[in-house]
Amino acid sequence: MEMNESSNPIPQDKNNPELPDKRVIEFIEEHHLVTLTAGDGTDMWSWHAFYHFSPKEMLFVITSEDKTRHIQIFKKGASGIVSGAIGLETETIGLIRGVQFRATMEQCDGPFLNNYRLSYLKRFPYAILKGGDLWLVKICELKFTDNRLGFGKKIIWKRH
Repeated sequence: MEMNESSNPIPQDKNNPELPDKRVIEFIEEHHLVTLTAGDGTDMWSWHAFYHFSPKEMLFVITSEDKTRHIQIFKKGASGIVSGAIGLETETIGLIRGVQFRATMEQCDGPFLNNYRLSYLKRFPYAILKGGDLWLVKICELKFTDNRLGFGKKIIWKRH
């Protein structure tokens, strides 16, 4: 069960208790740009990526190239872990919303590559011109802040 930071239960998706509250899914689906950070123990780097979100799998599909600084640091770290965030830019405190998360990241290949590539290209058709490798960023845990629900209201979700 999800909990907020004051340990009050937050309802999960009644159709699938493995998924977070539908407000979290709706927020992620409203956006298209995620900020990710990779580290190797001595260095770290953040980057922005367009994403396709798969709510049933709680994962982002992104593209990046092997030559980039963040992918080089990610591979050197060998942990497979990244952190990330999606935020709504607003100066109105009562409207602040955002997601912070920890995830595993792996290069996509094998039998599901074409399905993920098609889902990404459907959202970003111009990406076919750029190319790049496909990566899957699978959320392990997240914290969603939504001040519209009350100042500092948090929804916490962890993958089981």
